[in-house]
Amino acid sequence: MDRSERVELAVLCLIKDGDKILLQNRVKKDWQGYTLPGGHVECGESFVDAVIREMKEETGLTMIGPRMVGIKQFPMKHGNYEEGRYIVLLFMADQFTGEVISSDEGEMEWVNRSDISKISAVDDLEELLKVFEDPALTEFQYLVDGDNWEAVLK
Repeated sequence: MDRSERVELAVLCLIKDGDKILLQNRVKKDWQGYTLPGGHVECGESFVDAVIREMKEETGLTMIGPRMVGIKQFPMKHGNYEEGRYIVLLFMADQFTGEVISSDEGEMEWVNRSDISKISAVDDLEELLKVFEDPALTEFQYLVDGDNWEAVLK
């Protein structure tokens, strides 16, 4: 039995400043709306180095001591994990230096946590934030049945 599978690795980071979190208003058609900044892990790159690099590229901020708090996963193609898995490592940071900038991926904006339900966020942002905020949760996984994608938190 082959224990290996095709995997793509990415990182997301919840950057906090008091009661505010830094969100990106993504412009890509496949995932539009306010979401956490992130990106792909390069081949051989450490996950911590990847989140520091991606946050610098997308937000202009240099993260100090980002910590991994969980994982998000979903199938790469056709809702089928056997065709590969997309794994997103979830980081949190509340210490950083620099000034916020935006990128061609979208405008960066500080948003009060209590206002998330009032903005045009990506579909799963509220559920994803539960993994960051509840120490009993570390995993966000999409289970797929046809066109129905169900987020399961563990």
